[in-house]
Amino acid sequence: MSSSTSSSNEPEPTDGLKAFGAVLKSFRKHAGYTQESLAPEIGYSAHFLASIEQGRRFPPVRFVERCEAALDAFGTLRVTVTQLSRQRGLASWFRRWAQLEQEAVSLYTYECRMIPGLLQTEAYARALFVDQLPPLSDEQIQSHLAARAERQKLLTDRPNTAFSFILEEHLFLRHVGGVEVTQEAIRHILELNERRNIEVQVMPLASGSHAGLAGPLQLLETPENKWFAYNEGQRNGQFISEPKEISVLQARYARMRSQAHTLADSASLLERMRGA
Repeated sequence: MSSSTSSSNEPEPTDGLKAFGAVLKSFRKHAGYTQESLAPEIGYSAHFLASIEQGRRFPPVRFVERCEAALDAFGTLRVTVTQLSRQRGLASWFRRWAQLEQEAVSLYTYECRMIPGLLQTEAYARALFVDQLPPLSDEQIQSHLAARAERQKLLTDRPNTAFSFILEEHLFLRHVGGVEVTQEAIRHILELNERRNIEVQVMPLASGSHAGLAGPLQLLETPENKWFAYNEGQRNGQFISEPKEISVLQARYARMRSQAHTLADSASLLERMRGA
């Protein structure tokens, strides 16, 4: 498939995801529920439920457990979900983290290499994928773009999740994809920053040493108030659940928040960079 064939933001459903959706739909109908009536019972929107049944989203663990309880599915959904493969476009080492993201009540991100995936525009993401080595095919690039767009729905689908981003100033000086692509990316970030649950801070280029020099990091808090962390390298990622390790990363992120520009000063700096 060439890159011009499809511009859909939905990942292509896999056979496994479609099969799980069909099983869920069958149990839902057998229990006498519509999507609209089941949604409040399990604490998810009807739109989210429809996406699962259509095979367009990977079902989170919490979602599966609530459906099991509401539909009396005899453990069938729990067993079926273990057979699923994540949608194409997400690296295997990232899948566990991506699943937790869908449930997170807090998500913190520090990035020093590129604008984080959740904040990227399609043009910025495409520029990264086009330059990737080994080279990607048009079909692979489109698959990656679709998976990224699907993941970005977290920012709009979860208004009660607190998103914090700390971004190095030099990310906007590199001009990935060219000046216009970077200016569009800055405009997009400023628009997202207007949401009550999204905070973006910029780490000044002239800050010298700061607490994040060891590399990028992500932290998240689950609905059960458990914390996890994720660090990504060139060819793999590290999922961290050890409380002592997470405590260190939380302390570093807290220090970076104080070392970065304030929210107001960050927005002002981005406005100036957009107009440069």
